[in-house]
Amino acid sequence: MSHFLEFCRAREAWLIEAIERLACSESPSFDKAAVDRCGHELVGCLTELGARVETVARSTVGDIVVADFGGGPRQLLLLGHCDTVWPVGTLAEMPVTRRDGRLFGPGVFDMKAGLAIAMLAACATAQRGLVEQTRLRLLITTDEEIGSGASRSLIEREARASLAVLVFEPSLSGGALKTRRKGVGEFVIDVQGVAAHAGVDPGAGVSAVSELAHQVIAAQRLADPARGTTLNVGIIEGGSRVNVVAEHARAVVDVRVTTAAEAERMSRALAGLTPTLAGARVTVRGGFNRPPMERGPHIAALVATASEAASELGLTLTEGSTGGASDGNFTAALGIPTLDGLGALGGGAHARHEHVVLDALVPRAALAAGLIARVVRA
Repeated sequence: MSHFLEFCRAREAWLIEAIERLACSESPSFDKAAVDRCGHELVGCLTELGARVETVARSTVGDIVVADFGGGPRQLLLLGHCDTVWPVGTLAEMPVTRRDGRLFGPGVFDMKAGLAIAMLAACATAQRGLVEQTRLRLLITTDEEIGSGASRSLIEREARASLAVLVFEPSLSGGALKTRRKGVGEFVIDVQGVAAHAGVDPGAGVSAVSELAHQVIAAQRLADPARGTTLNVGIIEGGSRVNVVAEHARAVVDVRVTTAAEAERMSRALAGLTPTLAGARVTVRGGFNRPPMERGPHIAALVATASEAASELGLTLTEGSTGGASDGNFTAALGIPTLDGLGALGGGAHARHEHVVLDALVPRAALAAGLIARVVRA
């Protein structure tokens, strides 16, 4: 492991500068042109490290970047995304800055530092001659922050062809890995009522807003925090004028679950909501766009391997769970060994104090390289 640490330490300047290059290339998910510019920076970084790079065209989101180190009949998938939640122009108020041992800037923690770590770790492993039989494929998607609709099929196809999947999303506090993630569902509760004049003939109407209020209460009762199942009514819309009995109303609901069984229960329960008021109609649409990442034996084995690599570096590796989701949810749900949270230490994801810890970048890259080496040797 000392050779990986030495290799990464000798390239620390490249590592930090790569993160800065990527962070200075703003890449909000909905701005294809901006994300493609960031993709161009990624291609440059990967080419510098000797990777074979191609892009996979997408019409509505940024083109996906695919890079290979080594070759052979087997594959290990390194997974990440370059899109962020920050709009173009954020850099004017939130510049990329080194301060107090940290690197601040939009997207540095989630997850451009993780991409740089993955690139350097793959290069370090390739330099040791460990990729003759196992190709390291780095898949960088461009729509993770908006659900991965344009990349999910490619992610799952590459995962099925891989020994394991290493996800370079940011770590939990203190560098802990992410071995459990909640599944995410989005449901829309649509209510159709009957319009009427609120003053002249209110009894002739059926208020969709009143019916929606009943439905929101019923939906909230389905949550089970003890099981990790939460439900948030994030958007409510309804009615047209204050003097008109509302003809239509809708609510958009976020649901998070820890198990596939809970996802099924919540889907059935929400689909089964029925009207309370005579004459109202209730329709529920939507579903789970990310399955939960459950910590099964396929994940536990990778945790043990990562812990061995960390121990050789004098590090203690811990693990934990998060309510957020990633593209690792897809791969873990397929039963492919998946380990998440291999990216940078830091904090402030999606917040104005977003940052990474500079001194932790090199050890993190060396840890990833050691893990990669163990997986390809197995």
